[in-house]
Amino acid sequence: MPQVPTPSVSKTLADVVASSSWADVEVQSHEARRSILNFFATALGSARDPVVVAAMRTLSPFSGAATSTVIGHSHPMDALCASFLNAISANLLDFDDTHPETIIHPAAPVAAALFALAETRKLSGHEVLTAFILGVDVECRIGNSVSPRHYARGWHITSTCGIFGAAAACAKLLGLPAQGIANAIGLAASQSAGNVENLPSAAKNVSVGNAARNGLFAALLAQQGYEAAPRAIEGPLGWARTMGDEPDLPRLLDGLGKTWEIAKNTYKPYPAGIVFHSVIDACLLLRERIGRRVGQIESVTVHGSALLLARGDRPVNNERDARVSIHHCVACGLLLGAAGVAEFAQETVVRPDIAQLRQKVRAELDGEMPDGAARVTLRLSSGENLTETVTSPRGSQAKPLADSDLEEKLREGVRTGRSDWDAARVIDAIWRLDAADDVGKLLQSLRPPPARRQTTSN
Repeated sequence: MPQVPTPSVSKTLADVVASSSWADVEVQSHEARRSILNFFATALGSARDPVVVAAMRTLSPFSGAATSTVIGHSHPMDALCASFLNAISANLLDFDDTHPETIIHPAAPVAAALFALAETRKLSGHEVLTAFILGVDVECRIGNSVSPRHYARGWHITSTCGIFGAAAACAKLLGLPAQGIANAIGLAASQSAGNVENLPSAAKNVSVGNAARNGLFAALLAQQGYEAAPRAIEGPLGWARTMGDEPDLPRLLDGLGKTWEIAKNTYKPYPAGIVFHSVIDACLLLRERIGRRVGQIESVTVHGSALLLARGDRPVNNERDARVSIHHCVACGLLLGAAGVAEFAQETVVRPDIAQLRQKVRAELDGEMPDGAARVTLRLSSGENLTETVTSPRGSQAKPLADSDLEEKLREGVRTGRSDWDAARVIDAIWRLDAADDVGKLLQSLRPPPARRQTTSN
């Protein structure tokens, strides 16, 4: 009896994306809006950053019809450019959401592409939220199948897997049938890129921007009849194996269509790599214990996993280094008692007292510590030793941020990002997203009117 071939990964995922409705995912609606609120908070916080402004200047001469909002700005751009820019700004400060099993930042590539597309046609909040939840599921499930080897090998997993989520979500929003969605996923496999070596530079954000833009592009190509290899992900020469991995298909498909990866999403209280959050929390606890004796600190020892040391035992030359530095996170927690955007800004990074305390920090491996945990020990000039251990930092699944925390994060993003957007209006719009008849009009209502150029006459 001939053996029936098993469906490809692309087609299996596409079947679920195509058949799933609002009723299937509505239970995740609140978490989806939390993720989108966090997405806007981080994008607004970076909207006027020189990196985003430079990207806007680069793209503007080549932009098509200005249909889609650039978050934090008044002037729209075409959908592909807007998706690129919004993904960059949402990811720039290392402040975006995190899927703990893969360390994927799910919203930036998916939400940026979806909202840019939504403004080109009349689509309801139910449609956009459904596509968003499904897109996050696709990117995180593909990430699950290759984690942790994929990231450890040097692939920036938010970029390399985010494009699959963006492609599937946009294909869903375009109303493509299952085969069209499968083609979009396969086309995304040809464009997946991004490397960990670039994390201390803005080149990291380029690959996240490309994940959003090229995911949308893949869906638009599929809409025009473009096809892709059925096994573009898991085939002998497919995406997973060319990137060095044998995909774990049971892990990818377990609970597909019944459980949703967005339910695992977490949100950062600090604009730093998530593996450093326990370091910060431990240092904040130690600061409370030592009071005014910060000047008596002789040495600081941070024990953590190999991942913590590999990512964060580094010299600090600029604000990007600081966001992925054990030493700077210690200085923020102990000396400043805070770890917000200002504490990782360049003017703080170069402060002599901060630099001096960084020099007192050393990192040591503890092979029994789980990833994301940290033990921090202070030695004071009195000879006293004090230790704090944190395994579940604030913002983790065990200690999640409240809705009010995310709202305050958005307000702070508007302030630090020097945006003229109204924080209260953005917050209200996102909480009401599921009731919107036209998401495009809702987004347009958030943009302040463009400033009028003053003219002079002789």
